[in-house]
Amino acid sequence: MGFTLNLTQDGTITRPTLVPPPSDAHKYSRGHAMLWSGPPLHSGASRLAAQAALAVGAGLVTLIGKRAALVEQAAHVTAIMLREADDALACIDRRVTALAIGPGAGAGIADIVCTLLKRGIPTVLDADAITAFAGDPARLFDHLCSDNVMTPHAGEFARLFPDIDLADRPAAALRAAERSGAVVLLKGPQTHIAAPDGRFAVNRHASPWLATAGSGDVLTGLICGLMAQGITAFDAACMAAWLHGDIGVRAGPGLTADKMMDHIPLVLHGCLNDESADDTGPRT
Repeated sequence: MGFTLNLTQDGTITRPTLVPPPSDAHKYSRGHAMLWSGPPLHSGASRLAAQAALAVGAGLVTLIGKRAALVEQAAHVTAIMLREADDALACIDRRVTALAIGPGAGAGIADIVCTLLKRGIPTVLDADAITAFAGDPARLFDHLCSDNVMTPHAGEFARLFPDIDLADRPAAALRAAERSGAVVLLKGPQTHIAAPDGRFAVNRHASPWLATAGSGDVLTGLICGLMAQGITAFDAACMAAWLHGDIGVRAGPGLTADKMMDHIPLVLHGCLNDESADDTGPRT
């Protein structure tokens, strides 16, 4: 399965085009996403991200972390694999094609983030993986490249870039991407995505019903799942933002993060069949 990013001349993201996988596809050819599990009693966020990565098309998805956390994860997941992580992170083998860390990860994970980034595997950083570097953003930036995506909301953005004014969000995202060396997805009612090379896009296709706990974790999983399939960081961030927004548009009132996965097949089907409804209206 493959996706094509579609942008208007002003950089607005429109419905991606979905291409089915070839007839000889197998799970490893569709990519292997690995996500860092949160600790016990805080594992739900990483689980949401892992479920989204699987639903968006990654052939395999594995949650890695400490044994106590994985015991808790095992009570909730079936198609998602679990692997215990040692200090050397030997569980990350050559078949892993994308990583994600941050949702529910907890404090004190800066060293783990740096170790993951040293692997040179496309990586999504969210939530705690961003906040962990609030006092020393340069340490994080030294490990980042254009294959990585950071997904801060306004508060997390300010912790890494306290001198960048968010009054002009497109300019802020571009400055942050240039400084950090990574793709920056700045969350908000309109989501702005910028790459270190100056590419820029904005997602206007969204819904206020996405303002619910765990929604951002699903976005992280969507990005990771797309990157696992070989989609570049900037394109994956852009398309995931649109897909995430489409979930909100389709689902409407009563949406909760744990129900978002139920809408992903409908969202993907719409990309496959080039639905005629416009990008801002409700779907039936």
